[in-house]
Amino acid sequence: MKQPLILVACCALAACASPGGHPQDPLEPMNRAVFSFNDKADQYVLKPVAEGYRYITPQPVRTAVGNVFDNLRDVYSLANHALQLEGKKTATDVLRVSINSTFGLFGLIDLATPMGLPSYKATLGDTFAHYGWQQSSYLVLPILGPSTIRDGTGVGLSFGYSSGSWVFQENRDAAAATILYGVASREKLLGLDETFSEAALDRYSYMRDGYLQYRNARLGFTPPASQQNPDDDNIDDLVPEDTPASAPAAAAPQADASAPVAAAPAP
Repeated sequence: MKQPLILVACCALAACASPGGHPQDPLEPMNRAVFSFNDKADQYVLKPVAEGYRYITPQPVRTAVGNVFDNLRDVYSLANHALQLEGKKTATDVLRVSINSTFGLFGLIDLATPMGLPSYKATLGDTFAHYGWQQSSYLVLPILGPSTIRDGTGVGLSFGYSSGSWVFQENRDAAAATILYGVASREKLLGLDETFSEAALDRYSYMRDGYLQYRNARLGFTPPASQQNPDDDNIDDLVPEDTPASAPAAAAPQADASAPVAAAPAP
């Protein structure tokens, strides 16, 4: 599985990067303020709730819950692949959703992956990039964490659809689905906190540089020389040649701009 290699390479690059300004981060003062808020929210609310969820919920149940949300993300990905006119990926998404929603009991069981149907996750940000909006400034979203202006434009739609809140007519049920989605997403990141803190001299720069390197690699985009950080190494030097630059983020935790990752490294 090649996708984790991209994430590992990005983290290695970010760890070597020096703190300070970044050409793709013109909003750094505001972003740092939001990052600080997210860090406190994660420390006092999100992480403790995620730890409680892991403690009281058996692993098979957590896996089933994650599968349901993953199936919903496949529906969202299907729509974006269709907008991008990606016929093969759209067809794969249709088969994944059909199999997992029926034989997989509404997505509780992931049968599609063992059957050889890969998960190609795509967001509205990927669709915008597909049609030319590849370069975008870094943006830290409240609670949701690292993003870009491009990716952030569709994060509300992505989060709402992936959480399944649109299924429910009652606001209370929709809110419960949204909260469960956020908690389940944060639970997958438990255990990365210490590594993140120990690896980074500047936690903000570490997350920013790693996220931008990952997104640029995923989109196959190389910033112009004038927009590159001179302290950054080339990700191609760390990622094997046969790793596709546009590989989908299938590493665990799933890279999803809509998932709350307030104080953990971006997937």
